[in-house]
Amino acid sequence: MTTDGNRVRPQDLLRVTAHHSGGSVVLAVAGEVDLLSAPVLGDAVTTALADAPDLLVIDLSEVSFLASIGITVLLEARREAGSGTRIRVVAPEAGVVHRTLRLTGLVEALAVAATRDE
Repeated sequence: MTTDGNRVRPQDLLRVTAHHSGGSVVLAVAGEVDLLSAPVLGDAVTTALADAPDLLVIDLSEVSFLASIGITVLLEARREAGSGTRIRVVAPEAGVVHRTLRLTGLVEALAVAATRDE
């Protein structure tokens, strides 16, 4: 609940913006990925993969919190993409997301890069 008595909606916690360029899709994610908001990210990933892009970049640079359910969404994205779409996750090395992925041993498995340019 918010201070004014309204319920918090998932889209209040997390914003995902898709950018298409050639055979690539970049999902720019901002906010908190938790139990309530993870479906917002999951839906965006599913929508992006429906077009079978060559590359899907999930940019978590603006994510301030990544719960285990968010990690599950990332792993499911990798599985869902299969061999047809490469997936890269962007998480700055000094950020909380990179630290979380490093502690869980998933930096290599999720092909985490520090910047979009990488």
